Amino acid sequence: MGLFGFKHKSSMTGTEYFLHLAKGRGGIKLYYFSKEEAGAIGKPAGYEVVENPRTGHPFLRKLRGESNL
Repeated sequence: MGLFGFKHKSSMTGTEYFLHLAKGRGGIKLYYFSKEEAGAIGKPAGYEVVENPRTGHPFLRKLRGESNL
């Protein structure tokens, strides 16, 4: 993990990705990974990082059993 943002290194490609946040319509939070470090955020509680088995690109998935409080 970097100084402020969450960093994930792909186990398939070795590429480092940084977590970012974009606001969608209606204030929906859209989390995405990018190779750009600028603007990276910390990983939100209640989520885990999973890699796409074909591409190695990471994405966030809500932990099972977590309540939406």
